[in-house]
Amino acid sequence: MLVCKELDRSRPGDAGEPGITGAGSADASDDTVPVEPWQVHKLRPDEVYLTRWRRTGPDAFHIRARRPSRHPFYRVAADFDPLLLCETVRQTFPLLCHAAYDVPRGYQLIWDRIRYDVDDAAYAGVDRGPDVELDVRCFDVSYRGKYPTALSLRAVVSWGGLPVATVDTRFTVQSRAVYQRLRGAYADTEAAVAKALPAPASAPCAGTGRQRAGDVLLASPVDGGRRLRVNPNHPIYFDHPVDHVPGMLLLEAAHQAVGGAVSTLDCTFHRYVELDTPCTVVTTPLDPDAQPADSGSGAVRWTRITAVQDGRQRFTADLVPYAAPVLVDSGRVAR
Repeated sequence: MLVCKELDRSRPGDAGEPGITGAGSADASDDTVPVEPWQVHKLRPDEVYLTRWRRTGPDAFHIRARRPSRHPFYRVAADFDPLLLCETVRQTFPLLCHAAYDVPRGYQLIWDRIRYDVDDAAYAGVDRGPDVELDVRCFDVSYRGKYPTALSLRAVVSWGGLPVATVDTRFTVQSRAVYQRLRGAYADTEAAVAKALPAPASAPCAGTGRQRAGDVLLASPVDGGRRLRVNPNHPIYFDHPVDHVPGMLLLEAAHQAVGGAVSTLDCTFHRYVELDTPCTVVTTPLDPDAQPADSGSGAVRWTRITAVQDGRQRFTADLVPYAAPVLVDSGRVAR
């Protein structure tokens, strides 16, 4: 296992890998530090969206990111893609763990939950340029010895200088040895991928937010649900081999289940979704009495997406599909 060197916390933003030129550039007065692909657990440099970071407080950070000008999967330019938002925030987990909290290279980061709320400005159809900034605060940090074992994170995301989203999330941090004990036979990534089930035929692209059948994660409806389609060779969902269905793939499946555009998402990862067993995605409109306590106006319509495998819930997401705001008689904005 490769382990990064001890980081100097007295130096704001010690990246831990001297001598490597990172993404982005800065003048001599810039106290930010470049981001390297290994710090965000990506093999392909062009899939690294964070560029530079600096510490702004004991557990507070300012992170720069850049949206790609073109991309074979994510919607870019004037289109807001909530999955690109999720991936950008996801990359902050390993970055801050390795560079700010001294977690050794090779540790596993496991998602617990994530919620985001997107402002209408994100869906205004305006190209706000490539620059994205995240003001991040970490809290509820648990330690075992000198390394954190879990932490929560809140990120305020600005696109082209305009705040467009707030993201709250929590994840755990596990050593390789602990992860292998937890996963048992599934810890052998090569064996787990070799046992992956063939993906069923995809549902039509229309209504998923994707334009290519290979990117569609849902099969046509059968018996009240849709089979999850998993292709371990997909270049975006599987940037590198993993022994289970990635959290980002489950998030995308939830987005596709309601057409791709979402204004609020609140989800929990209950258990790993395995590659060798069928998984069914169920979409259920929530009754007003079953909606989250902070759902606000009754005009908001929540939908629950559930991933079920071997008869057990593995993933749930309560979300609000995005619809352009309209004025009701009172003059208030409703959906």
